[in-house]
Amino acid sequence: MPSDALFLVLLGGPGAGKGTQAERLSEILGIPQVSTGELFRENLKKETELGLLAKGYMERGELVPDEVTVGMVRERLSRADARKGAILDGFPRTIAQAEALEELLVEMDHQLAVVPNIQVPDDVLLARLAGRWTCRKCGAMYHQLFSPPQEEGVCDRCGGELYQRPDDTPDTQKHRIEVYKEQTAPLIDYYREKGLLAEVDGRPGIDKIQAELLEIVRGL
Repeated sequence: MPSDALFLVLLGGPGAGKGTQAERLSEILGIPQVSTGELFRENLKKETELGLLAKGYMERGELVPDEVTVGMVRERLSRADARKGAILDGFPRTIAQAEALEELLVEMDHQLAVVPNIQVPDDVLLARLAGRWTCRKCGAMYHQLFSPPQEEGVCDRCGGELYQRPDDTPDTQKHRIEVYKEQTAPLIDYYREKGLLAEVDGRPGIDKIQAELLEIVRGL
């Protein structure tokens, strides 16, 4: 493995703050954040061969096969900006994808350096995820914990009614957490057994979590 290459996978439940931390680490470490959500959007927009393949499955209401997702990750990691490493956010989601990632990195003469797991209790995740409200009139967004409106249920900007979108309700978010625990949480044991897992408390503020992540990475 090239001495200056740093590849890491960021784990954590929905609402744990993976995306925020991946974005910050990317800027500090000078390596790209590779988000599968963004990869899908990019490939669909550009109508790449992989994007069209994925679109076909999605239009049929089927799950996109791992080989298509892995193909997108392979193409992204082959770009010049990922020569010194990358922060994988949202991939892998399953043991099968983790094994495919390991094979892919070996092909590229790389290996994972560390897998930080941002731990947040379920009740805290739910409070973060289910607290979002949107204005029907102007679309302004609020959060009952982090950015509440001055008057409950009323938009500060235009006085419009605030409502919860279907994907912001507690029941929907509980389901997201359950799906994560069933599908992705087994990765925690998988990477722990490989000696790659690093536990991070995801309850403090963003800056404290960032400092702990940087300490882990710089201690490698």
